[in-house]
Amino acid sequence: MDLRRGGRKLSFEILSASNSIEDEETLSYRSNSDPIHEDAGVSPSESRTNRRKRKNKGSKKKKKTITCPIDEDPVTDKGIDSVFDDPARVVFENGSCPNGFDVNYQNYSMQSVVTVLEESVRTVLQVPESEFQNLRGDGHLVAELRQRSVNGSGGGEEVAGSQVDVNVAEESGIEVSSSGKQRGEPNGGIVKQLDSAESLDWKRFMVEDPTYSSSLEKSPLKYFMEEMYSGNSLQSTTTLGNEKERERVYDTIFRLPWRCELLIDVGFFVCLDSFLSLLTIMPTRILMALWRLLNARQFKRPSAAELSDFGCFVVMACGVALLSQTDISLIYHMIRGQGTVKLYVVYNVLEIFDKLCQSFGGDVLQTLFNTAEGLANSAPENMRFWIWRFVSDQALAVAASIVHSFILLAQAITLSTCIIAHNNALLALLVSNNFAEIKSNVFKRFSKDNIHSIVYYDSVERFHISAFVLFVLAQNILEAEGPWFESFLSNALLVYICEMAIDIIKHSFIAKFNDIKPIAYSEFLEDLCKQTLNIQTDGGKKSLTFIPLAPACVVIRVLTPVYAAHLPCNPLRWRVFGILLLSAMTYVMLASLKMMIGLALRKHATWYVNRCRKRKHHLHSD
Repeated sequence: MDLRRGGRKLSFEILSASNSIEDEETLSYRSNSDPIHEDAGVSPSESRTNRRKRKNKGSKKKKKTITCPIDEDPVTDKGIDSVFDDPARVVFENGSCPNGFDVNYQNYSMQSVVTVLEESVRTVLQVPESEFQNLRGDGHLVAELRQRSVNGSGGGEEVAGSQVDVNVAEESGIEVSSSGKQRGEPNGGIVKQLDSAESLDWKRFMVEDPTYSSSLEKSPLKYFMEEMYSGNSLQSTTTLGNEKERERVYDTIFRLPWRCELLIDVGFFVCLDSFLSLLTIMPTRILMALWRLLNARQFKRPSAAELSDFGCFVVMACGVALLSQTDISLIYHMIRGQGTVKLYVVYNVLEIFDKLCQSFGGDVLQTLFNTAEGLANSAPENMRFWIWRFVSDQALAVAASIVHSFILLAQAITLSTCIIAHNNALLALLVSNNFAEIKSNVFKRFSKDNIHSIVYYDSVERFHISAFVLFVLAQNILEAEGPWFESFLSNALLVYICEMAIDIIKHSFIAKFNDIKPIAYSEFLEDLCKQTLNIQTDGGKKSLTFIPLAPACVVIRVLTPVYAAHLPCNPLRWRVFGILLLSAMTYVMLASLKMMIGLALRKHATWYVNRCRKRKHHLHSD
């Protein structure tokens, strides 16, 4: 709508639907930001006279004023919201403006203005004409415009309105100040009116809310009866399981223990087979190499296997020779007589050093075998270097084996002391040692490879315990008086049963806490069977590492007095004959046992590997 002063465009909004305004009345508009000026051709005295007359007329006749915000800028894409930004007044009078701003609007009637504004409002609201007429007829149009204007404005702006808008805002739950202004928030929302003290009454809230009121009005007896018939009595602290939880329970109790025990037992027999090979195969190969050397009557460079056997024989001979000079009775009384450290503490300390020596001894023996391979295949000009290297590795292997042998001997003497004692020392040792093992392993995070290594350590530990029991048996044969076999047998069974139970409990809960399936132990057994058959496995697979040199030294040292006690003293030739006879008998028994165990292991390994291959084939074919 163009004005004659400067061609300025103004927008109008009528906030009252009063029907008392006649169509013949003339609209007068005034903008607060425009300067007050006089029309061309009117003198200043006439302008003052006209203002005085209008002022007197306004005192006689009550003016009807409608407050409306008018935006100074042209109407933009803000729509109807821009109408409320700048407060201005629209005064309906007899064709005059109270501020002296006279505009000729005789071409516009009231009905045409209302029609144009209604069309603009309907366009901004984007509602159909029928719905717009309903809003207009129900009186909700002003509230809808006011709500859109406030939400569209920036935070902290104040919007002036009529008393009708204030009432509508109060009915809508919008906070309105005493001056009739609504308070907005920076995010464009409206601050809701605070609840009254009556609405914040707790008792009234409990009564109105059926959920809380029902629990508030319950009597103790009614509450107890509802708890009895509400379902699971532990529903507040437990949850319903699923099939995965059920499988985990049965894996922990049934499926994993027998697989774990089977793996440890197979590992034990693999260690026993290696031990028997050291006592039977290794001496035979050395004798055969010496026989070939004597028959050829010329020096021939030995092979890598022969050098390795010779190195193992030297290590075992040195260990047996040094252990033979050890007084076992002195060590026994030293361990039993001291009162500062308990027996189970001594045993635990020795067990820790046993594991360290076992790990280090395996590395040393691998180094010795590598050097033997290099010496067997070295060039003649490098022979001196490889010989000195082999000698140094041999000396290191002898030292490591001797230290390990003394540790195992002390550990065997400690166990023998606990078994012989009558003050429940064995039970205290088993309880402290085994439960300390559970504590140190169960509540830790392990990977699959770590669990694989732990199983192999348990197999080696099972073999060491067997060597200790053999030591106790030899000591009882030599020194025990009266009926001792029943007591020895019961104590040995107690040691084995406790060791088996602790290993099962330990691995069951390690697998549970680390989410290891029982099939993993079957995979470990498959790798062990492939190792028995000398089948190459993946590079990342663990292998059972067992060095039987130190246990062999301890067993030979323990059994030597037993054999010596059954040899004739005189004459010398009968004594020598007895030594040869007992040695031959022992060799035959050990060789027979070696063949039985070796063949059984190979047969079982072949069957199990084929079974695993068929199972994998069926899985892939499915």
